[in-house]
Amino acid sequence: MVSPHKLTEPGLWVERIGDRVFPPHLPALFLDRDGTINVDTDYPSDPAEMELRPQMLPAIAAANRTGIPVVVVTNQSGIARGYFGWSAFAAVNGRVLELLGNQGVFVDMVLACAYHEAGVGPLAVADHPMRKPNPGMLIEAGKRLDLDLQRSLIVGDRLADMQAGKRAGLAQGWLVDGDAAAQPGFAIRPLRDSSDLGGLLAAIEALGRDNRS
Repeated sequence: MVSPHKLTEPGLWVERIGDRVFPPHLPALFLDRDGTINVDTDYPSDPAEMELRPQMLPAIAAANRTGIPVVVVTNQSGIARGYFGWSAFAAVNGRVLELLGNQGVFVDMVLACAYHEAGVGPLAVADHPMRKPNPGMLIEAGKRLDLDLQRSLIVGDRLADMQAGKRAGLAQGWLVDGDAAAQPGFAIRPLRDSSDLGGLLAAIEALGRDNRS
């Protein structure tokens, strides 16, 4: 049974995880889910199939350690298309959170957008402001957690993740298995190997130092 308060509208899930209280105006580490935190199984709907991508564990751990909120922002068009419902999403997402917890890391908020032009009923919305590449989920998290979006970071496996970050006012993002690219006001950095991961960890640690200074 899906808790109704997590659905703020028919196609938007907002879930606060845990009870950590953050001071105002912190940056956040925004993460895509499927293909970034966990292996993308193509419209994942079976909790038993969930497998973490170990590459992201050190980044989440660094954010946890430095006191930076970790926020998951995920498009879920499979719901709009009728492949599965919010209950299946909740089960899969719960399993991902459980797997992260087993590794000693955790996230602080999850937002999911089910709107898609190929959907049915109220979910059949083209170019919804909450669906990446639009920035709605990041902006919503920013309001709820009183975040400093300009100093926040985003990691994802699609250009839509990077575009959402840019449109939300972030300055940089890391593209899983992608290439570096420069756009006005936004830098895309690759995340392919340990060297790239080291750069992401350094950026997270730097944000933590800024918060303490």
